[in-house]
Amino acid sequence: MKKGIARREREVTDINEIIGILDRGKVVHVGMIDGDMPYVVPMNYGYVMNEEGLTLYLHGAKTGRKLDVLRNNPKVFIEIDTDIVPFEGKTACQYGMCYSSVMGEGIAEIIDDIEEKKYSLYALMKTQTGKEFEIDDKMANVVSVIKIKVPEFTAKRRPMG
Repeated sequence: MKKGIARREREVTDINEIIGILDRGKVVHVGMIDGDMPYVVPMNYGYVMNEEGLTLYLHGAKTGRKLDVLRNNPKVFIEIDTDIVPFEGKTACQYGMCYSSVMGEGIAEIIDDIEEKKYSLYALMKTQTGKEFEIDDKMANVVSVIKIKVPEFTAKRRPMG
């Protein structure tokens, strides 16, 4: 399910805690490769977690660099963080940051099917707002929708104290 993690004491394995991180986080940083250079885009997301792993849904303009990059290389790396709280110490080495995060590798797919786009946008709005919205064909047709399957991911947390 996941690759190694350096600080095992910070690893989150409880699925309910991971879902909590995904619910509280509102922005995913999507890393891509544009030719021979990295390219990272922060985006709002929706998600579904099931036995196949994590699936993220993103939306945006129907044209642009992000879509061009993904058409050439659909391999991505995702990072979501939340619960960011800096803390101080008596010395420089005692300063730090509390956080919760989810990271993983995935494959992006640009969705064309109208029904799948509507479902994706529904999931995005549910994640972002906690509310259920009806998405019609017109809404789905004016945006691009990207699905990222993330079969392997890790989650970490550094709590206060």
